[in-house]
Amino acid sequence: MSRPPASLGPTARLVFESGGYRYSVLRHLVTHPHYNTLLLASRQHADGGPVKLVELKPVVLDEGREGLERVLEEVRLARFLRHPNIATVYGYAVQNELPHIVMEHLRGCYLLTVMDAAVAVGRRLSPAFAAYVAAEVADALDYAHRSEGDDRKPLHIVHRAVGPMRIRLGRNGRVQLTNFGAAYSELLGRIRSPDGLLRGDPAYIAPEILLGFLRPKPGQRDLLTPRNLTGRADIFSLGLVLLEMLVASYPLDPPDSLWRDVKRRFPGEVRSEVPTFIKLETLADRVLHFGPDEVQRVAEEVPPPLRQIVSKALRPNPDERYPSADKLRDELRAWLRGLPQPYGAKDAEEELAELLKEASDLDKLAVHAGVERGVLPVPPDVDTEEFH
Repeated sequence: MSRPPASLGPTARLVFESGGYRYSVLRHLVTHPHYNTLLLASRQHADGGPVKLVELKPVVLDEGREGLERVLEEVRLARFLRHPNIATVYGYAVQNELPHIVMEHLRGCYLLTVMDAAVAVGRRLSPAFAAYVAAEVADALDYAHRSEGDDRKPLHIVHRAVGPMRIRLGRNGRVQLTNFGAAYSELLGRIRSPDGLLRGDPAYIAPEILLGFLRPKPGQRDLLTPRNLTGRADIFSLGLVLLEMLVASYPLDPPDSLWRDVKRRFPGEVRSEVPTFIKLETLADRVLHFGPDEVQRVAEEVPPPLRQIVSKALRPNPDERYPSADKLRDELRAWLRGLPQPYGAKDAEEELAELLKEASDLDKLAVHAGVERGVLPVPPDVDTEEFH
């Protein structure tokens, strides 16, 4: 988990040069204990030229050289992820010995912002909007899952952290999957995850990752990274996100009476990379018991074709899910095309703009500044017309 540099306050202006570029930090974009800290900055070549808005992700290094190697690994992996639905990583910059991952900034907001805005104004995202967003993310995942290294061998990338704060929605209807920092891959020279560290986001974790710990297979070196881990784990995570958009609530957080805590499944030395809002063992129990019956109950009001798609994406057994993310994408897009009025990027752009305007007019999201800042409304300290 990254933290902002101590010298940067909410309204501070840091200017520094690194790698031939001049960076001017405008403000915090995200500051929340559950998510990576993100800074909004401008970037310009030291010799002049166009100014570009970018996001900086400060990365607090572990002791020794391993921390810097992990930063370099994330940048190296990004070389193989050039896709319009995946946020581009430009490299890294160093300020006062603290490295920052430098990423593309898509004007818009994170999916979590949109979901919170919808709840605040008492409305739901349309099923078509949810299906469109999920289809675009599935397209990005399919590309990542099929990516190859320089030697033309599959990298077997698994994002492991697909969730509403890793999905960014552009004001032009574009959808991007961001932050492959917790990704599993077979990149040559990849650093093995520390023992006992649960990578990714536990709130959207696939059950096979937990089962890899509970029932490890022979020869499994990392109990929290099963040997048979595939992109189907990301399909499960995206299925949870899709279901959350459709029902306007977190699917694994039903009335307490429907769940029973069990004895601890994880020893004390197992820790999550991302803080959890409920105990890790309770969350794991809910994931492992979230089967077809629970999906059908939660998705009772979802249009039947979408309910079937979600149910298949959320099968506990990965062999029963979609075999690849493109199959999920294709079914979602087929449903969108079959609507009385086919739904696409322009429709998503209009629905997003309408929702954010309604939430901004009602001024109901003051609390949201603690997660993503500057969406409602755009802060007066940023002249967005200056950048491109």
